[in-house]
Amino acid sequence: MKIHQIYTHNELRNFTYILELADQTAIVIDPWDAEKINQQLSENNLSLKVVINTHEHWDHTQGNAGLVEKHGCEVWAHTNGKDKIPGLTRTLVKDETIELAQNNQLLVLDTPGHTFAHLCFIVKEDGVAKAIFTGDTLFNAGVGHCRSGGDEEVLYQTISQQFQTLADNIMVYPGHDYLENNLRFTLNFEPNNQIAKEWLERVAAANYAPGTIQTTIGNEKSFNSFMRLDNNEIISSLALENPKPKEVFLALRSLRDKW
Repeated sequence: MKIHQIYTHNELRNFTYILELADQTAIVIDPWDAEKINQQLSENNLSLKVVINTHEHWDHTQGNAGLVEKHGCEVWAHTNGKDKIPGLTRTLVKDETIELAQNNQLLVLDTPGHTFAHLCFIVKEDGVAKAIFTGDTLFNAGVGHCRSGGDEEVLYQTISQQFQTLADNIMVYPGHDYLENNLRFTLNFEPNNQIAKEWLERVAAANYAPGTIQTTIGNEKSFNSFMRLDNNEIISSLALENPKPKEVFLALRSLRDKW
């Protein structure tokens, strides 16, 4: 399976993904622009069979209608996306495994917090986790906001219980490119994080193009503040006294809303 990460060049800095399968079929995740997706499908001689939406927000679903019209494809998403997601034909449930071509699978994760209709997907090869599509739950060096139908405490549970425990070598494919700004947020509260400084130099360079640099879960654990809740420098910067991890998370999420 080949993953095409498409940067949409819109004001929200969305990513769309095309999963190119060994049988020349494709799955599209979170389509922004149906016309551009159709062009890429044609250039790669791919037949679209399914659109998957990580959640119901318009910037992740607005390409659905155009793709369904042209290809007659199915649309899969969270059961709570009913009446919210255009063209929805099948709802997916926690721990469901979607079999793909050539011993590849997608494992469905129910990941509430950003919204309560949010799914993430682990890519497996022969049963081994290789990558994860995180939508607006986990970003490179950050996490999603909860201002449009979500809950910060629920997001904390999702990140701490479902993402913090993932293997370090799993590649992260998020719904948006916020890496540079998120790294600056990290360094505001953890200025001695040398790894964050090195990554910021890479993405702040003039020749950096969104989508050309991917992170792993291990990278995230080294510079994503929301996965470093026991870090003493962060806790000191927040002026919290002996806080629980959830308190650190909620303080960071509140501050990131204003960043």
